[in-house]
Amino acid sequence: MTAPVVTIDGPSGAGKGTVSRLLAHRSGWHLLDSGALYRLVAHAGTLAGLAPDDVAGHARLAAQMTVVFAADPQGLEERILLDGREVSAALRSEGAGAGASRVAGWPAVRAALLDRQRGFAQPPGLVADGRDMGTVVFPHAPLKIFLTASPVERARRRYNQLKEKDSGVSLAALSLEIAERDRRDSTRSVAPLVPAADAIVLDSTAMSAAEVADEIFAHGRGRALWP
Repeated sequence: MTAPVVTIDGPSGAGKGTVSRLLAHRSGWHLLDSGALYRLVAHAGTLAGLAPDDVAGHARLAAQMTVVFAADPQGLEERILLDGREVSAALRSEGAGAGASRVAGWPAVRAALLDRQRGFAQPPGLVADGRDMGTVVFPHAPLKIFLTASPVERARRRYNQLKEKDSGVSLAALSLEIAERDRRDSTRSVAPLVPAADAIVLDSTAMSAAEVADEIFAHGRGRALWP
């Protein structure tokens, strides 16, 4: 490992993305949104006209695609470029999330992305957001967080995010989708969604993103990761 890493794993709607961006901005560290990489693989497959079950084709795209992550000056928004084309909005849809969950269960795709993810660990440090950051990608990270929240709260948060974009999604349907994604992610044979043995489990149900970020930052200071 070339730089210290803080991993933040957890299910959809727990607040990992917002908290990770807050931490990266506050610390001046790099940010890895690993979920976006899997969304990119699924989206790239659609753009290339691949069959949804074409494992080899998606693995090839995972290894070859050119990806650029860019943030605004406040570090709270993320722009994602795929082979020079901005795809940020497309990757935030529920369909993209379902596609990510599908391709993330394929060992060939995970293997193709592993070195790419580890390459984000550059000085001064990395905040890595995902589902297997602490268990598989960065098992020796000095600080691992598993961020969760109640299923009802996670569905509510995601619903509010999508309603801001004038989505017609219903809260009931979204709750079912999140429950199914949780089931797939936690029971898959490759890198299932589970806390690392040495992870700190934080329940964000009654906490704001800023409060969660403050608590994680305090843990990092306690381990001399930040001044």
